[in-house]
Amino acid sequence: MDFDVNEDEAALQEGIRSFCAGRFDMETVRGLADSAGVDRGLWRELADTGVFGLRLPEADGGVGLGMTEAVLVFEELGRALVPGPVLATHLASGLVDGAVTGERVIGLVERPAHPILVEHLDALDALVVVDDDGLHLVEADAVSGEPVGHPLDPLTPLHVVADLPAGEAIGGPEDAARWRLEGSVLAAAQLLGIAGATVELGTAYAKEREQFGKPIGTFQAVKHILADMLTRAEVARAAVYAAGVTIDDPSVGDPVRAAHGAKLIAGEAGIANGKACIQVHGGMGFTWEVDAHLYLKRAFVLDTVFGGGDMHAEAMAALV
Repeated sequence: MDFDVNEDEAALQEGIRSFCAGRFDMETVRGLADSAGVDRGLWRELADTGVFGLRLPEADGGVGLGMTEAVLVFEELGRALVPGPVLATHLASGLVDGAVTGERVIGLVERPAHPILVEHLDALDALVVVDDDGLHLVEADAVSGEPVGHPLDPLTPLHVVADLPAGEAIGGPEDAARWRLEGSVLAAAQLLGIAGATVELGTAYAKEREQFGKPIGTFQAVKHILADMLTRAEVARAAVYAAGVTIDDPSVGDPVRAAHGAKLIAGEAGIANGKACIQVHGGMGFTWEVDAHLYLKRAFVLDTVFGGGDMHAEAMAALV
């Protein structure tokens, strides 16, 4: 099993990072809080990079790559806090018309869920309901709900929905299982991006902020915090990259076990690093103006996608 990023993969990752830096800078990302987290123009530009059709065959309008490359791309999307249902729309490409081109914004809901929470409802064209019976497509205009006044992540607006229509069946139980497997790994990749970004954010601040005439990064206590952050991020990187490789080539290991491990470890790294980054920033870390809190809040949200840490830990224990 080779975890090294080759030249083509490095170019892909760098290309997505450059795109995010130019089109999803933090000022733009913060501004999307007023538009349900989605700007249609930016969404189509995101589609033009191939994000949504990354794993579709070229004959179907996709790029024809695998989960290994998708993990690298979603790591960069997580690092940049790109808002909107990027994961759901990526998974829906090939099943829902218009998803791969960015013409339609697709969300998802997992069942059973109480209460039913729909992310980005005001920006959606449709959503896919994932349950044990399969996948069901529901048009967004058939769904109504009460908006949550103050969602945890300001860039992930929520609606509480009393009930969902049955919708159109677009996949069976095996498709639902595949979505949960692949979705767990891609959400883990986004969490990995957050874990890495908070290391960089905390380190940069520790080099600039001075106390007692010295940068706080020279103090042993702060060094330990930053070292722990880096360790968590690198352990998560190994787990997430391994999951991507294993899904592409199941002969090297168990994809289900790899997915559970990646989601568990990356979720812990994203949340713990988000908290530590706020701690490094001190009192400033708790303010709206500092970006640290946005990473932590997004990590909390992503940790719940396709199962939280406890669920994946129990699944891992059952496999031991």
